[in-house]
Amino acid sequence: MATPPTNRDTHSPGRGPRTVTAAEKTQAREVSLRRIGRLFTPYKWQLTVVTAIIVASSLVGLASPFLLRAVIDKALPERNLQLLAWLVIAMVAVAAISSGLGVIQTWISTKVGQHVMHGLRTSVFTHLQRQSIAFFTRTRTGEVQSRIQNDIGGMEAVVTSTATSIASNLTTAVATAVAMVVLSWQLSLISLVVMPPAIYLTRKVAKMRRAITSQQQRELADLNVTIEEGLS
Repeated sequence: MATPPTNRDTHSPGRGPRTVTAAEKTQAREVSLRRIGRLFTPYKWQLTVVTAIIVASSLVGLASPFLLRAVIDKALPERNLQLLAWLVIAMVAVAAISSGLGVIQTWISTKVGQHVMHGLRTSVFTHLQRQSIAFFTRTRTGEVQSRIQNDIGGMEAVVTSTATSIASNLTTAVATAVAMVVLSWQLSLISLVVMPPAIYLTRKVAKMRRAITSQQQRELADLNVTIEEGLS
């Protein structure tokens, strides 16, 4: 059976398990973009292809509103069945090309993301192997395991899908704004009225989700510590 920790284990500055301090957490959050960029340096060509696909997909999707305008303003009023058929074929082709580009983009980004996650896990495990015995004596074992499993696992969705989704949404927003201005700049100005409250609500929800995620990771670390100390 596991013996309960003594006061010396929990309060001695040189011995016994301890939790990560607030200063250490702050230092861990201050990770520069340069260090993050080094993770993706070996895959710069794949990222270039993904970026090109995102831009191409946005440009292809930009044709849909113009095709729809031609259907409403020309083909239907003039009862031109031949023009309507060509416009419908073009809209189907746009959808098919966009879907095909999306599949290729998802495949490449997921592959790159999995390689980055593998390299990150390997580097963290290698770094832990270089630590002294005193490090594992001072740090709770369950918390170290939580950092390897839960924290890095939580980054997987960001690396594989969230980053490409942000880039795709940004290019789509720019292309949509250009199309709206070309179609009707008056309606474009009216639609901008909803942007300030939407941005405010999005930022508020993002801060809430960030706080909840941080709390979740801390709870997972405490849970791993409880399991490790109670069942080891």
